[in-house]
Amino acid sequence: MLMYSAGLRVGEVVKLKIEDIEVKRKLIRVRGGKGRKDRYTVLSEIALRTFREYVDKYKPEKWLFPGQRKDKHISTRTVQAIFEKARDKAGIKKDATVHSLRHSFATHLLESGVDLRYIQELLGHKSSKTTEIYTHVSTKNLSKIKSPLDLMGGEKHSE
Repeated sequence: MLMYSAGLRVGEVVKLKIEDIEVKRKLIRVRGGKGRKDRYTVLSEIALRTFREYVDKYKPEKWLFPGQRKDKHISTRTVQAIFEKARDKAGIKKDATVHSLRHSFATHLLESGVDLRYIQELLGHKSSKTTEIYTHVSTKNLSKIKSPLDLMGGEKHSE
């Protein structure tokens, strides 16, 4: 849920600490992301409710997702295995991976009208070119786009 709702990489979600979830500001602090950069990304209302339930039930101490040893976090391979099992159980035949969640986050934000520069910031991309690769333009909404000519009233004539 956190990976999709915040656009996190698998290596970032496993290293989240309790204090990285900023409940009041509804932000997630990503420490040492790719390129060792820190950044903030969004914390959805739904993810926040689930986070609270999770913390109440499991009472993690240091790592949000602890591994088998309390001083270690869960491994990226464990997250991938959990995802694969859930995907298969849901009957999804598409070759989706945990990284697909990040890609979907970016694509869905773009489709809902969020500016590419904001998406770039949330994903922690240095270059906008990288973000553009993630956010391939979906043809889903192309037919809803109005031509600038139509917006100026040029639609009165059908010639």
